[in-house]
Amino acid sequence: MKRLVFEPEHEQLRQTARDFIAREVAPHSDEWIAAGQVDREIYKKAGDAGLVGFNMPEEYGGGGAMDDFRFNAVVVEEFARYGGASPAFSLQNDVVGPYFVHLANDEQKQRWIPGIASGETILAVAMTEPGAGSDLAGITTSARRDGDDWIVNGAKTFISSGINADLVVVVCRTNPDPAAGHKAFSLLVVERGMPGFERGRKLDKIGLKAQDTAELHFDDVRVPAENLLGQENLGFYHLMQNLPSERLSIGISAIAGARAIFDETVEYVKSRKAFGKPIGTFQANRFTLAEMATELDVAEAYIDRCLQAVVNGELTAVDASKNKWWCTELAKRVIDQCLQLHGGYGFMNEYAVGRAYCDSRIQTIFGGTTEIMKDLIGRDMGL
Repeated sequence: MKRLVFEPEHEQLRQTARDFIAREVAPHSDEWIAAGQVDREIYKKAGDAGLVGFNMPEEYGGGGAMDDFRFNAVVVEEFARYGGASPAFSLQNDVVGPYFVHLANDEQKQRWIPGIASGETILAVAMTEPGAGSDLAGITTSARRDGDDWIVNGAKTFISSGINADLVVVVCRTNPDPAAGHKAFSLLVVERGMPGFERGRKLDKIGLKAQDTAELHFDDVRVPAENLLGQENLGFYHLMQNLPSERLSIGISAIAGARAIFDETVEYVKSRKAFGKPIGTFQANRFTLAEMATELDVAEAYIDRCLQAVVNGELTAVDASKNKWWCTELAKRVIDQCLQLHGGYGFMNEYAVGRAYCDSRIQTIFGGTTEIMKDLIGRDMGL
């Protein structure tokens, strides 16, 4: 079934992404996995190709597509379909970049966005702590005002692009009053090289081996007051405004990746024989594949509705939460079933389904767990 949400200009960017992956990404996959991170030069190459920065303002060197998430979607889909080691462009474009577009003042935009748009400046956001994950209100990393600076102390963990990042948007507790509730947090931009800002160990994960997930430590880091992003003590609300785009992006990636594994599995079961027949002809397997094909089509239809809602300015946090939990749980189930259909070969790293099984497992966790998504939806129903 043809998807109707995309226009010719989106498909042009999709082809650009495919060509870029073949030329600049796929040849380096093994090298990046061995290193545990990508070469940061790939971000600059992506900037030159228009694959990062397309949603930054034109006056600062970006592509100007701030309000059309369909451009984000085609880039996310193509990298998910590729499935190999790749840079965290969705983090740059969909998760952290919008904070600078929507919250930065004119001086901050002039200072930071040209580098973001060109790919020379790599971004990260530091929310999660050893004792605070889904419960952002439990954040203890603190920032106290000292003259013209903020003094930041604390630790963050599971930070994507934590090693390569040049600018880290750090969620800090700036109001120590327990009665402040959610109005106790601010977003401070910590820059590479600031004294007291240290990168801890690069974390050893079961999947996404080429993405540099790290611990970050802040020991009396002096951050200029002009690095406050958005309004003081309203950081929690800034996060809530931006999380829908992150969650939409994760759902899009999950289904695109699962679709690629499904397509590969269909071809596999046509050629793999057991008892003298292709295993895809067995009724049980045929029914399983039919169910997956249907569910993937339904998920794509909901994704496309969400994308159109973004264009229309109508996407809600609840819509994005529904997308995030359903698509990631479906992708997890589809990839698991595809691995089962591969038998022992599916357990081998040389097969894409085995790698996808490990890489996709985080999708029901990061960006808000399935349980948190369901809770948000339930609360919106008045429950």
